[in-house]
Amino acid sequence: MKRGISVLLTVYASVPVIFYLFPWILGHAIFAHLLRFPFFVDLGRPEDVLNHTCNFYLNTEEGISVGVWHTLPASQWEKSARRSPEWYQETLGDGTPVIIYLHGNVGTRWDKSSRIETLELILMDAAGYHVLSLDYRGFGDSTGEPSEAGLTNDALYLYHWVKKHSRGSLVCLWGHSLGSGVATNAAVKIQEQGSDIATYLCTNFFHLFFQMYRFLPGFESLLWNVLERINIVFANDKNLKTLTSPLLILHSEDDNVVPYHMGLEVQKLSTDAHIDMISYSANLGFSHSNIYLDPNLSAAIR
Repeated sequence: MKRGISVLLTVYASVPVIFYLFPWILGHAIFAHLLRFPFFVDLGRPEDVLNHTCNFYLNTEEGISVGVWHTLPASQWEKSARRSPEWYQETLGDGTPVIIYLHGNVGTRWDKSSRIETLELILMDAAGYHVLSLDYRGFGDSTGEPSEAGLTNDALYLYHWVKKHSRGSLVCLWGHSLGSGVATNAAVKIQEQGSDIATYLCTNFFHLFFQMYRFLPGFESLLWNVLERINIVFANDKNLKTLTSPLLILHSEDDNVVPYHMGLEVQKLSTDAHIDMISYSANLGFSHSNIYLDPNLSAAIR
């Protein structure tokens, strides 16, 4: 018994040391892009799992190809049978708002828990929305290796691509979990470029894994030191102090990955009037990925 406890304590204490000596391991732990759940979905064939959706690829940088799914609003469904990706691209100019969905880690553009059911709700709205879901570099079947700068650049490239083809339609960023950090990074850069954007944050960026070490003396400073060395910050706090675009935060009180108080802190960071937060009672059991179960979600997004 004592030997077992000693082994567990040794393993527990050695993890921060390993991160310090091999910081790239921490990067892989944060992005978790190699897991690619679910395993058996052909991302090149969205029609196998989601109707009225086409797949295409964008070259966001030299040598970097990222996969994108484009799901049509309900108003375009009847016309979409056997249509090409080029036809889907043309529909972006129909005046309907566009949502760019930025998923979390351990995910792909087929993000069943927090994307597909959400789409079923918002797309059935009378007006509907175009939804483009991106796999950042290194995720899904996209090429390259992930980095904070790389993920942000991929999101920015897709945003400008959509703006070019949507002919002035409203474009919104929707970030879930890790994707919320990508969303605020991109939103700040878009704002600096003089454009307007709306942002949805489905919980702030954090990881349950690190909560195991929050009581270990010196771990927090060690963690930030390693993150700075590998250029991973996702500074939602800094971003929201300067962001003036409309912002909606969705957070469940029983979130077991991102503590609810962090959502409240994020809300307080923005002094702009165009910010709203919708909280969900722990009794609803929405946790980290089930906010799509809210029957009023579509109205909230409108």
